[in-house]
Amino acid sequence: MANREIVVVVLVLTAASAALAQEEQPASVAGQLQTVTVSAERRAENVKNVPVSATIIADDTLGALNSGGLDMQMLAGRAPSLQVESSFGRGFPRFYLRGYGNVDFHQNASQPVSLIYDDVVQESAVLKGFPAFDLERIEVLRGPQGSLFGRNTPAGVVKFDSVRPSQTSGGYLTLSDATHNTAGLEGAVNLPLGGDWAARVSLLSQHRDDWIGNAHTGQSDQYGGYNDTAARLQVLYQSGGGFSALANLHQRSMNGSASLFRANIIQKGSDALAPGFDVGSVSTDGQNGQHLNNYGGNLRLTWRLGDLTLHSVTGYETVRVYSRGDVDGGYGAVYAPPSGPGLIPFVVESADGTKGHHQLTQELRLESDVAQAFKWQAGLFYFDEKYQIDSYSYDTLGGGALSSDIRSHQKNDAYAVFGSINYDISPRFNLRAGLRYTRDNKDLNTEPNNKPGGGSDIDASAGLATSTSVSKVNWDVSGVYKLNQAANVYGRVATGFRGATIQPAASFNPMSVARPETITSYEAGFKTDLLDRRARLSFDVYSYTVKDLQLTAVGGTSNSAILLNADRSAGRGAELDLDAYLTENLLWSFGGSYNYTRIKDAGLTVGACAACTLLNPTIVTGAGSTLVRIDGNPLPQAPRWSANTSLKYSHAVSNGEWYVYTDWVYRSAVNFTLYRSAEFVGKPLLTGGLRLGYKWDNDRNEVALFGRNITNRVQLVGGIDFNNLTGFVNDNNPRIFGIQASRRF
Repeated sequence: MANREIVVVVLVLTAASAALAQEEQPASVAGQLQTVTVSAERRAENVKNVPVSATIIADDTLGALNSGGLDMQMLAGRAPSLQVESSFGRGFPRFYLRGYGNVDFHQNASQPVSLIYDDVVQESAVLKGFPAFDLERIEVLRGPQGSLFGRNTPAGVVKFDSVRPSQTSGGYLTLSDATHNTAGLEGAVNLPLGGDWAARVSLLSQHRDDWIGNAHTGQSDQYGGYNDTAARLQVLYQSGGGFSALANLHQRSMNGSASLFRANIIQKGSDALAPGFDVGSVSTDGQNGQHLNNYGGNLRLTWRLGDLTLHSVTGYETVRVYSRGDVDGGYGAVYAPPSGPGLIPFVVESADGTKGHHQLTQELRLESDVAQAFKWQAGLFYFDEKYQIDSYSYDTLGGGALSSDIRSHQKNDAYAVFGSINYDISPRFNLRAGLRYTRDNKDLNTEPNNKPGGGSDIDASAGLATSTSVSKVNWDVSGVYKLNQAANVYGRVATGFRGATIQPAASFNPMSVARPETITSYEAGFKTDLLDRRARLSFDVYSYTVKDLQLTAVGGTSNSAILLNADRSAGRGAELDLDAYLTENLLWSFGGSYNYTRIKDAGLTVGACAACTLLNPTIVTGAGSTLVRIDGNPLPQAPRWSANTSLKYSHAVSNGEWYVYTDWVYRSAVNFTLYRSAEFVGKPLLTGGLRLGYKWDNDRNEVALFGRNITNRVQLVGGIDFNNLTGFVNDNNPRIFGIQASRRF
């Protein structure tokens, strides 16, 4: 990291001044689990009493993951049924729950999993990549959340809550350094401002050196590195009169490599990497890079009005991003003999950009006294988003000159009215219901090709415009029955929807529109504390049906990305979360899920790959184009099985504590495409980490040795099927070993 010496000096000075203040830490009883709260119903409740399948991602897990400098894909598999992947580098994570997500890589693509950061929806997939640091918790809420969280939540919600300011002085600082100079700094400090005011400043800086060479240019370290920084300032006013205001300003800046596509790295007829594959080298004649800037703020106001509480949440976000890559993954003239990474039938170098973006949200919510047997809440929500999307193409064989710039403009506004009730029918039985009406409007227009010289040779994209307007009513009904003081069972029926999507025209794509999709989900579960809170277990089963499922057929011989609607898709499965102290000093956590998904549309076909081995019925059309029937196929990026586990053993000594922590994630095979082939499949994946640390001075000081991806697993995680057997691997998560030091004060 640049200026590493300055960072070390900061750590030393901070440690020297630590005696001035101490941040309060929650008390815990050795060998006993703390009560976990969630805000799935927009108020804090014991997770055991909430009729939603929910997982809290713990501090130990977040600390271990952040030590490796990973992006949001680090959360993949950390909760049952949660998958996160990207073909867009660090800046564009795609979330999936219960096998249900969206593989679309377009800048305006909506996702059926919503990410809520500090009570504000992050609609753009680029906004979803804002780093996870100085967090109170991460909640993963599975199943439709349409009544209280709105549209584009049919699969669920991932909810981030930052640590709030307090009147107690204190904070923390963490420094790490690892293989490939993977260095990190994370810290926060509370600033009591006197009277009713307090503030908190949080910082994150992550860096990795370039470590992947380019065999074509002979440069040894050209790709794989990044600089990613983020900051957050919160100011809290809390009077004794029942009014509070929390203001939040935040920023992110990231520069680094985009995803690295590699030509012909898949063995024909299998899902294995080609013999001799080297993760530390590519062979490309195009450019690669990614640049992102994100600014935002929100204001959360609360008034206590007797037995009522009024909440106002105002949020604003803006982001600018540019990402360029050599999509064909190699080099060589069109139809030239095989050279370098193999035959490249035709070259593609492209980029995507977003500018002029803004997102404004406003919510007003009124709730009754939570101490009453009958509780209710009602509210209004408004969403407004505008931005410009640029799809660039470059002439790789002509020195990388810009050959096409197709510019689109999108405006999306939505408003909603919602409410819910919560009634304790008896001391044992609680009934809940929610209702929401949403109006969602979207307009998109595409300009003529704006390439240099004013040409407009892609007539299919010239001057196109369209709009959609959708109204939907969503609802949910659930009940919780208390078996005893330690155990509850629940049932839930819920609906949700994802708004209509307009896909802008691009060099290889016509403009296309997909109808909104709707889901109906059924779920039943069991939650309990065991052995005097030495263990906690939750288990659920579910079944859902999605009508008019929006799909994106990416690739095929036409190198296009076409929006489609399938008649239906269906999913069913089971999920389990378990935390247990096996001994007073040994904590075990386990999460697992089974997700079975199927596309159900007998007449639906998509374009197929040019060079792969197809496993579905095919239809050959003119000009060598092949269509594939996908009825009965699983959803893409949807593993049938997934599991995560961690173990932490602590051993107290006279002045501190030694500990060993290890965490592992497994997922079964996934399809990268809507059709089935032998090649475009991700093998089962198992990755793990290890951490050996020492804490002292009442856990205020910590030093640890750590390793991430310690088995050095290198595996195909995505493919590009239009050209040859091109793919990309998990090079954003190389094996690293390092050291980390932390100080709480």
